[in-house]
Amino acid sequence: MIPSIRLIVVAHLSLLTVSAQSSDPDPLLRWMDKIAQEHLQSRESAIAAVRTVVQAEQRKQVVRRRFLDALGGLPTYEGPLNARVTGQIQADGYVIEKVIYESLPGYFVTANLYRPNKPGRYPGVLLQAGHTQEGKAEPQWQAANLALKGFVSLAFDPAGQGEREQTYDPLLKAPAAGWSVNEHIHQGAQAALAGEGLARYFIWDAKRSLDYLASRPEVDPGRLGAAGCSGGGSLTTFIGALDSRLKVVIPACFPGSYRLLFAGSNPHSEMTLPQHLSIGLDTADFVELSAPTPWLLQATEEDFFTPPGAKLVYDEARRWYRLYGAEDKIAYFVGPGPHGTPLVSRESMYQWLIRWLNDGRGDFHEQPVKIYPNHDLLVTKTGSVDDEPGSRKLHQLILASLHAKRKAGTTVELASELQRLQIRTDGSAPSVKVVQESPGDGFRTQKVQFESEPGIELEASILIPISPGKKPGVLLVGGKVSDLVAESIAKSGRVVLKLDPRRSLKYDDRRPYVGDWLANTRADQIGFSLAALRGRDILRGVDLLAARPDVDVSSIRAGAQGAKGLWLLLAAAADSRIKKVWLDRTPYTFADALGSPLNTALSDVVIHGFSLRWDIEDLVKLMGDRPLFRTDPANWMGRVVNAGPGFRYRWALGDITDRTDAQDLEFAQELIQ
Repeated sequence: MIPSIRLIVVAHLSLLTVSAQSSDPDPLLRWMDKIAQEHLQSRESAIAAVRTVVQAEQRKQVVRRRFLDALGGLPTYEGPLNARVTGQIQADGYVIEKVIYESLPGYFVTANLYRPNKPGRYPGVLLQAGHTQEGKAEPQWQAANLALKGFVSLAFDPAGQGEREQTYDPLLKAPAAGWSVNEHIHQGAQAALAGEGLARYFIWDAKRSLDYLASRPEVDPGRLGAAGCSGGGSLTTFIGALDSRLKVVIPACFPGSYRLLFAGSNPHSEMTLPQHLSIGLDTADFVELSAPTPWLLQATEEDFFTPPGAKLVYDEARRWYRLYGAEDKIAYFVGPGPHGTPLVSRESMYQWLIRWLNDGRGDFHEQPVKIYPNHDLLVTKTGSVDDEPGSRKLHQLILASLHAKRKAGTTVELASELQRLQIRTDGSAPSVKVVQESPGDGFRTQKVQFESEPGIELEASILIPISPGKKPGVLLVGGKVSDLVAESIAKSGRVVLKLDPRRSLKYDDRRPYVGDWLANTRADQIGFSLAALRGRDILRGVDLLAARPDVDVSSIRAGAQGAKGLWLLLAAAADSRIKKVWLDRTPYTFADALGSPLNTALSDVVIHGFSLRWDIEDLVKLMGDRPLFRTDPANWMGRVVNAGPGFRYRWALGDITDRTDAQDLEFAQELIQ
């Protein structure tokens, strides 16, 4: 028996909890969660129809295909690992070996192998680290205890952690992105542009690490298991689903149904799949995919990956295992405390591994072991794989994969893609509610609300000149420049709509550079590009202007700044009612975003797989002969760059304070000419 199992029972869990999400104060999250729950309900209906092993095996084939397709497939490389042992530590009763090998050519993985100090053939356990910056040093307590209990374990650095930081800056002596999760979010956006899921590369590292573990002479390759917590729990879940060599799988503080995860602590980048819910998957599918392999699902009482969410996964998977006559091969354990693996959880892990990999022989009680500081466990001379000859970074792998798969698309095909993304509206006038009105100098301002689509209400300001008759309309996507030039344009006799496309009230701005990554992740999970939806919101603004009796529908222009300019470009490419466009400080090519491990707010503009066929200039071409002028083109760190002819540039003002706004106002005048 698993020691001290603590189960949390929640009556009518799914109905009560899902219903609670509908009252979330964030309207965008409410809208997305409703769609997410519809996808999950459809999936549960399909699962309920599985009543035999034959049907279960058929479902497995479907799930595996969807899983791999979402990832963009796994790499097909079959070359050598080129493994080297660079040092070892003689500990009390076990040995730690410092190992480096290549997951892909030039893509180095650093790891520590823990083995008993006596000869023999032992079970092997792959230990995936969570999101600690030190990576492989995190699970050393468990790794050392496993070695003392007669197991060989391998703990490796995930990309972005330990000796594999992707944005390490020697001036900062730290990752420029901040830490590992931020790096994963950056690279997740890059992988999405390339039509892949970032988990593809993390799963491949785990597979190749398992290859190495199985190749060791001390390891019995027929007795392999995997365990990990948090980010390591997600990777354990994925590799457990896909690699049949694993005979035991123990994910902790990750397994949970998206019934709760979606509107809660939604995983990011390498912890989720592209279009995760819209392709009909939930976390239980990964457990069921390897049934009847023994799984122990672990949670803790105070974790943000909640025990009720894990219980939903366990209850569904247990019914599935029952079909195989293997209900004893799946268990659920809830430990005390916050996110992590307390003593009772660790001991339940040891006991489960002993039961299924060592015929129940061994003592599951934990022993005190020496914990080594991170620098003692380093594999490379400098503490970074960057200094290995021929070393490659993750963004370079993504870019190489993109180049191998890329097939240029035509503008006709791009127009069809924009139609598929549902950017274009039906042109109907939205219902507008005026919430405030105030006078101005030659115009009046209305603060309004209008519905972009059912469940999505946008806020905007309309600046209305006092002069009679029809006037040109100008749409400005909210931002610093829009605030500055709106009044100037209104004074010139134009109706100005200043619009903020849909956004999440839960935007987390504590992470540098990543933008509104969580809202974008959620939109992708339910099958949408949030950038495309924001382009649609802009066109609903055009619908609003076009429906006004004081607006000349043949003379509507629009301007935006920064990444928002790409939302506007999507809208203009999809709808010819926008007659002229001004983009300011907007990136002009995705190639720059894919050529560096660091970027700013790339998540905000991602359309999955877009770079496989097109680049930003293809959207420009789709505008035809309509005027577009671009000022101060920027790279993906927001820095203005010389992009050559066809762009306009501001000059440095220095301390000439009376000219501070002059250039912006000149550009605004050019927009309305």
